[in-house]
Amino acid sequence: MRVTDHLPLRVLLALTALLLPFGLTLTPPFAPRAAAAPDATPVRVMPLGDSITGSPGCWRALLWNRLLDAGHTDIDFVGTLPGQGCGVAYDGDNEGHGGELVTNLADQDLLPGRLAATRPDIVVMHFGTNDVWSSVSPDRILAAYTKLVTQMRAANPDTRLLVAQIIPMNPAGCTGCAQRVVDFNARIPGWAAETSTTRSPVTVVDQWTGFDTATDTYDGVHPGDAGNEKIAARWYPALADVLDQGVPGDPGDPGDPGDDATCTASFRAGSVWPGGYQAEVTVRNTSTVALTGWTVTVAPADGARLTQVWGGTLDGSADGTATVTDAGWNGALSPGASTSFGFLASTPATSGAPAATVGCTATATF
Repeated sequence: MRVTDHLPLRVLLALTALLLPFGLTLTPPFAPRAAAAPDATPVRVMPLGDSITGSPGCWRALLWNRLLDAGHTDIDFVGTLPGQGCGVAYDGDNEGHGGELVTNLADQDLLPGRLAATRPDIVVMHFGTNDVWSSVSPDRILAAYTKLVTQMRAANPDTRLLVAQIIPMNPAGCTGCAQRVVDFNARIPGWAAETSTTRSPVTVVDQWTGFDTATDTYDGVHPGDAGNEKIAARWYPALADVLDQGVPGDPGDPGDPGDDATCTASFRAGSVWPGGYQAEVTVRNTSTVALTGWTVTVAPADGARLTQVWGGTLDGSADGTATVTDAGWNGALSPGASTSFGFLASTPATSGAPAATVGCTATATF
């Protein structure tokens, strides 16, 4: 834990001793704020993201002091980066790397080293702004999210994640950014519902609603003072609620392991011809336990119907929604592992580009 912008406590105590004989005492802003209780094991909270989190990310300072004022003194903000100073005392350690894309963090496997160095219990993540600016698709960003969660759970199976629907973005140099943020944020709740487990829950925090780039940022992207206040105010109740539940992984609260088996499914179109197309669905184990089987629902758009499946067992329905179960040989998936199945679909003459909504449920033996 790094507390910045303080006079050293031993200096403050010495000054107090000198002033007391004259009837004087230290008053704010020189009085030290509360720190983590020395005899308690603090809950380690990692703020994770890009420059909105770390450069300088003064919402973290506001959030830290709001938590302390509410009595949450058993906390330790952690990260491999130090605080940059925000004019108030706070624990500035963080993992907000300016300019970083969440897809690059995942593709380059940079997170495991940072997790090993900081060992967070809770991760507070506002990530994806640079990806959206760079026109990275929501599918790719959410796949990166999934990989990061898998790495978090490998480091600590009891990790609790607070993930933001990111703040609006409307810079002069990116006319499409505002709508791309809306499109990306719309996908986050569904991803979180698929990814969350009883042991390692994922909570969505809406940082978008009520945030105005004209008044709450200084450049259409990065928060100013008013924006930092709004971000801290949105994080506070969600993080305080997790802290009120106790230290994650408390041995007295083992949870229900049967709820820990989770998976995700993603759709990718292949060849297209008049009256049909070929596609592939990738199934990924997003839990910390090995799966013994999986079931995927596929709801193709525009009246399409699945006609053939390989790598799975097909069961259709009257409304066109298909259920595909594993083929046996590809049902067992270790944490983070993936498999895929392919299918052919027939389409009406009026259908558009191939698309489908897919969902996944998993089974495991305990």
